[in-house]
Amino acid sequence: MKELLIGNAAVARGLYEAGCSIVSSYPGTPSTEITEFAAKYDEIYCEWAPNEKVAMEVAFGASVRGKRTCCCMKHVGLNVAADPLFTLSYTGVNGGLVICVADDPGMHSSQNEQDSRHYAKASKVPMLEPSDSKEALEFTKLAFELSEEFDTPVFIKMCTRVAHSQSIVETSERVLPEDKPYEKNPQKYIMVPANAKLRHPIVEERTRKLTSYAETADINREEYADSEFGIITTGTCYQYVKEVFADSVSVLKLGMINPMPVERIKSFAQKVQKVYIVEELDGIIETHVKSLGIDCVGKELFSEIGELSQLAVATAFGLDMPRFASVDTNVPARPPVMCAGCPHRGMYYTLAKNKITVLGDIGCYTLGAMPPLNALDTTLCMGASVSGLHGYNKAGGKETEGKTVCVIGDSTFMHSGITGLVNIAYNATNSTVIILDNSITGMTGHQQNPTTGYNIKGDPAAKVDLETLCRAVGIQSVRVVDPYNLSECDTVLKEELAKEEPSVIISRRPCVLLKSVKAKPALVVSKDDCKSCKMCMKLGCPAISMHNSKADIDATLCVGCAVCTQMCKFDAIK
Repeated sequence: MKELLIGNAAVARGLYEAGCSIVSSYPGTPSTEITEFAAKYDEIYCEWAPNEKVAMEVAFGASVRGKRTCCCMKHVGLNVAADPLFTLSYTGVNGGLVICVADDPGMHSSQNEQDSRHYAKASKVPMLEPSDSKEALEFTKLAFELSEEFDTPVFIKMCTRVAHSQSIVETSERVLPEDKPYEKNPQKYIMVPANAKLRHPIVEERTRKLTSYAETADINREEYADSEFGIITTGTCYQYVKEVFADSVSVLKLGMINPMPVERIKSFAQKVQKVYIVEELDGIIETHVKSLGIDCVGKELFSEIGELSQLAVATAFGLDMPRFASVDTNVPARPPVMCAGCPHRGMYYTLAKNKITVLGDIGCYTLGAMPPLNALDTTLCMGASVSGLHGYNKAGGKETEGKTVCVIGDSTFMHSGITGLVNIAYNATNSTVIILDNSITGMTGHQQNPTTGYNIKGDPAAKVDLETLCRAVGIQSVRVVDPYNLSECDTVLKEELAKEEPSVIISRRPCVLLKSVKAKPALVVSKDDCKSCKMCMKLGCPAISMHNSKADIDATLCVGCAVCTQMCKFDAIK
């Protein structure tokens, strides 16, 4: 049956059809929907893991037991999972193991735009890169076959455009593979040095066999046309090339990006007068082609920065492309901003008002860095706010301890903030950690996490008690505040910063976008009472603006949180 699916849904369908039994992931755009779509198939057990390292280790365990399994993450999540990845390459698999990683060229929702192909090369793990939803489904099924045939985990590399664009796929029935029982094999699965030394040559031999496979594999294909020049490309860049040139130039499309063929590339290069490489981010293909002694043009034309496009490819080759009519340049900008009624706003206002240095973290609360709050000083990676706060205060001592905090969301705290808090307690800095508990994983689309009490299916699950957890790791002073109560936030913040011991403040109120949260009637401004002092504007709430020199509240945005009423000294907001 033919269906129109986005790339992530196609990968999930591939997992289903291939007989995958277990999927463990941590949500991260642009990979999140793979697991969400997979969870709709009752035959697949799916879960949100606390972080990507855990997810990959779960996949490893399920594979050893003989089940086809998968873990999914975005490119920066692969950093977190790198520890098990490199050794998993040595152990190999029992049941097929697929690692879905989604890159984000252009950084639409990421703090960097690293190229995951480097991980495939460094870990010596094969990587397949689909260029549309059809290939996403087919390559996922193939990945399991290659995993079991070559005794290796296999990467499926997506990117934002392929993950979220739609194309036609042809679906088929689910086929369960033959059961692969576990057999004890210490030399294969126990990676002490003596065993690892014996496994490394196996990995190298596997790479040679995979390279031979790449020479004839159907997922690498030549499309010959004019011999004036040829283009070697992959993934979404293949689509850009075809939209610019159609069938007028010769193309070598690489569906397997690691390892890449050798003789096949040489043969292609011999049939064209000049070779161009079209790839996003780093020159991975270009470096490989040049290592074969083939003269080619790549990064001289295409930047290592950001996404490519049809227009970028056409421009690089000196061609004209039809352009869409430009939008009205007078359209006002829409800067990223926390939602009206966001529970983080009250705490951020309190921190900004008190001129506190704030080490931030990854999540929707990173938007607290935007004007007018300007509340954050740093954002590095998941969990870095807590560890960074400890280092900052160790370096600053008494000068910084009472003037610096970190903020971290509940899901991010479970991901990688706990160990940083253990470090603060164990190595004793007077550091105040603020956990912004909005009862959900907000930035990636409201996924459950270990603090919410529900699993990926929405069924009741064990719930981490943050207060008890913080005390268990050695924090004696743990306070809970309502961020809608500015006076309470101010008092507790000052009290905790004044203490000469580690402390935790839990700023707790559910995300206003949760279905369980009922909005209150919108507030209104009495124009007669409003003195145009603009104090309410300091919150940065998108529902509040100035109109004819008076504050105005947009009833379509306001959720009645009433934080702004605490700002108004003239009782103008009702």
